[in-house]
Amino acid sequence: MQEQEDTKWMQCALEQARMGLGLTSPNPPVGAVIVRNGALLGQGFHEKAGEAHAERRAIADARSRGNAGLMKGATIYVTLEPCSTVGRTPACTDAIIEAGLARVVYGSTDPDMRHQGRADALLRAAGIEVCPGVCKAACDRFLRSWFHAVMTGRPWVTAKVATTLDGRMTRRQSFWLSGVKTLQYAHQLRLESDAILIGGNTLRTDDPQLTIRTPLKTPSPRKEQPWRIVLTNNMLSLPPMAKLFSDKYHKRTLVWEDVRDLRGLLNELYTRYGIVNLMLECGGKLLRRFLEEGLVNEWMQSISPMVGAGPDHVVPGDFLPQEFIFQREELIECERDIIIRGTLG
Repeated sequence: MQEQEDTKWMQCALEQARMGLGLTSPNPPVGAVIVRNGALLGQGFHEKAGEAHAERRAIADARSRGNAGLMKGATIYVTLEPCSTVGRTPACTDAIIEAGLARVVYGSTDPDMRHQGRADALLRAAGIEVCPGVCKAACDRFLRSWFHAVMTGRPWVTAKVATTLDGRMTRRQSFWLSGVKTLQYAHQLRLESDAILIGGNTLRTDDPQLTIRTPLKTPSPRKEQPWRIVLTNNMLSLPPMAKLFSDKYHKRTLVWEDVRDLRGLLNELYTRYGIVNLMLECGGKLLRRFLEEGLVNEWMQSISPMVGAGPDHVVPGDFLPQEFIFQREELIECERDIIIRGTLG
């Protein structure tokens, strides 16, 4: 019975965490709910780096509802092991202890060995029951891009491609391959991303905006437009009046010239700009470079029902140095198109 109750409320904490997707980098999106005798007392999610974490937001929400006294003896469900150190915000373990919560249930363990397990010890020493690993698989999957960034020092890279049935990326007589709903799904992926990367050829040919305009869900007013990153062999060849350089988000555009070390670039994007989720919307040649170096973690492809389109292939050239096995996680019928999404390994 307790196991079912814990699963139910951890799912609620995950729903809270999803509200922070695309908002929290370089911090993880975390959700928390506080419960007593089967009743919700408060809930919250981490909304922005440098601001209150999910646990403190849930405690504040409980107090705002008039439930401060009921928190003594209550349970808090958190999708990630509570933080135990002071950074830009105070330690959440302190807030949990001060609120009088009697039980802490969390899903994922902090991957940083400097912090891992510290919360357990502090909370148990304060007489609080700790129950780790509830819905661990679901929480780990939700946080996998952040785990990857913490452990490797590089963003999680998602390749987004739109193709015909015969693997072409362009049409003879139309700019768009995908239907309206598919484009909305692509903008939803932008909403969840911190940055979008293209090559100079894509900039010169398409003059893209690379902004969030028509996602499936209404963006939080606190969501910033993603960083727009351009890799080019010749910076002087880029048109100065391209949208990326002239629109109101031009300060969110970064350009690198003659990048030979993609891993080093990704490391800089994470350490300097806090980019955890990076989406590739580049052409086939640059995509091939990322694949050759084993830097693509996730693949999202929309397939439109046509054969015999333009000359541009998804991945041009001969065989790649190795095969990557696609683990499908989503298959969506999107009007006339099909969307597949999953990991590469």
